[in-house]
Amino acid sequence: MIPPPLENALYGIHATHALRLADRHGVFTHLLRHGPATAPAAAAELGLDAETLERLMLLLKVSGLLADAGGGRYELPAGTADFLAPDGPRYLGGFVEHLVTDASRQLELLDGYLTHGKDAVDADLPDAFARIHRDGASTERFLAAMWQLSHHASDRLAELADLGTVTRLVDVGGANGPFAVAALRRHPALRATVFDLPEVEPFLKAKRSEHGLDDRLDFRAGDFFRDELPPGDCFAFGYVLSDWSDATCLDLLRSAHRACAPGGRVLVMDRLFDEDRDGPLGAAVMNLSMHVETQGRHRSAREYAGLLEAAGFTACEVRRSDGDKHLVTARRS
Repeated sequence: MIPPPLENALYGIHATHALRLADRHGVFTHLLRHGPATAPAAAAELGLDAETLERLMLLLKVSGLLADAGGGRYELPAGTADFLAPDGPRYLGGFVEHLVTDASRQLELLDGYLTHGKDAVDADLPDAFARIHRDGASTERFLAAMWQLSHHASDRLAELADLGTVTRLVDVGGANGPFAVAALRRHPALRATVFDLPEVEPFLKAKRSEHGLDDRLDFRAGDFFRDELPPGDCFAFGYVLSDWSDATCLDLLRSAHRACAPGGRVLVMDRLFDEDRDGPLGAAVMNLSMHVETQGRHRSAREYAGLLEAAGFTACEVRRSDGDKHLVTARRS
């Protein structure tokens, strides 16, 4: 017998593609709306090839992503609806699409990295964010994935951040606003500014209108490598610092320190490695992904505290959520 961890690594790529196809063709939505179904019945309703769907659903069942409902019928396992329903609060379809269409192609660079090093291979490649924002469709796909991964977690992180005394939140690299929206909905007196590249503005405005925040959520276009950050009394870095090297992170945190009102705060939200770096798995996976997709890496809470203190912040504190993203906070004295 192949040891289970090795077997999962060998065949996981097939399960990921099966997951993506089932989501794309409405299989999970059909099961959620109509209950357990056989593959031929689902194929007839969805206009799909029955034999292909049978093989796809069988693989998903064996992988634990579908359950056996008896009589050849399949159903969603308990606890998965929030992740597989397109309108679910933790829907992962956009992220799976990003993994298959964008991230997996980037992973091919690892072979060259191992032989020649990242700097040598990347020298002839476009900047990561120039690639992400190469056209409107690519930007939309990336931001959709980031919203799906971030918005549900942001609600809990906004609670942990305890923003009741904050008047102006600046969400640095805040994309289409998952954290800003969560914070504003929780605190009616709060105002927020998302600072990001100009290409992001129409997507932020769409989310702003969708959530009825036109009068409380601003967008400031800029490049945080060249432009000073707008002033505020709380600066949020949500899944941003893991895109960059320690030296770049220190520059960004120093920029936030300059723009932050005395007594104000900074929030770093991200996946955190355990201090012994034995996990969690998600941090290790995304740490490798960051190596090929960006210039960054994932860090432990202690490493982030060291960067915050070097930038001039004090009173660092770690606030852990019940999910895979956590909060490190500090103050400007």
